[in-house]
Amino acid sequence: MSDLKYWLAFSAVNKFGFQKISALRAYFPSLKEAWTAPLAELIRAGINQEFAEEFILTRKEINPDQELEKLNAEKINTITIAEERYPELLKEIYSPPFILYYKGELNNLTNQAIAVVGTRKITAYGKLVTEKIVAELVAEKMFIVSGLALGVDAAAHIACLAHNGLTAAVLGSGLDKQNIYPSVNRPLAEEIIAKGGLLVSEYSPGTLPLRHHFPTRNRVIAGLSLGVLVVEAGESSGALITARFALEQNREVFAVPGNITNQMSIGANELIKKGAKLVASAEDIFEELNIKRFDGVQKTDETIPASPEEAAILKFLRVEPLHVNELVRRSDLSIIEINAALMLLEIKGRVKNIGNMTYVLI
Repeated sequence: MSDLKYWLAFSAVNKFGFQKISALRAYFPSLKEAWTAPLAELIRAGINQEFAEEFILTRKEINPDQELEKLNAEKINTITIAEERYPELLKEIYSPPFILYYKGELNNLTNQAIAVVGTRKITAYGKLVTEKIVAELVAEKMFIVSGLALGVDAAAHIACLAHNGLTAAVLGSGLDKQNIYPSVNRPLAEEIIAKGGLLVSEYSPGTLPLRHHFPTRNRVIAGLSLGVLVVEAGESSGALITARFALEQNREVFAVPGNITNQMSIGANELIKKGAKLVASAEDIFEELNIKRFDGVQKTDETIPASPEEAAILKFLRVEPLHVNELVRRSDLSIIEINAALMLLEIKGRVKNIGNMTYVLI
């Protein structure tokens, strides 16, 4: 694209969004002419005088050629809203990013995408539910979208990769290595790219992960998806902002019910009270979206318990995750018998230790 550097330059201008860039593209023959236009012409193009004056001052500090150099140095790709490859679902929203920066395989992004979001303070229950439902979604070839944040977001990406699925992480910062946030999830970001997924941002390279960027990026998470699943969310969780964007964009909102005494379940439970689809498994999502199930799905192997100890453990874990001490208490078996049986069940792939000697059925 011959005028790419001017798309990049406009992207580096604060508050230059879809409506303004659309007005300029409709008025000027090229973005190059729009970038260098005098005040009077900008006003005729539909830019209000105050912002036009601010823009003229700002553009003196931005070199389009340098913006292109930054892009190439970090090996970041772009796609503009003028291109046919721009994601169809995202183009439908009220104010789509006029340029997307990405790393990874954009061609692997499909319209069969579900956003999975939630609290950073994920509980053992939230981790279990996220892993379970994401695995079911991936089995049906669904693309998983989330935000790379700690907690539910990271659990969704990790579960997707573990089941050989494709996932996109939408960031509230530039995609240059030093600004991928949170820094602890940079290895996860690299693994997402390595396994055919992608990192996406509307922010130019060098943009810091500022607090006010994240509510804005949540509209992109929702916009790339058919619906948004909220797993766990506190009363003021950012995941609720993503759900609100989904509603505004005419997308479906799903929520996993949680313990009414848990602060991290307040947001999701409130969404259900307000009409969000209650989700206990991916089947609830497929039903609401009228998605045809993938014929090649294999059912989980229901291995016959090899001993009374295994049978007892499987019986109790079918209800809820349990600590090893609780298994001992409920089964009347010794700690030695329980640990031996758990070890064999882990080898068979029937149970999993989700931390602190708490086990779940898988």
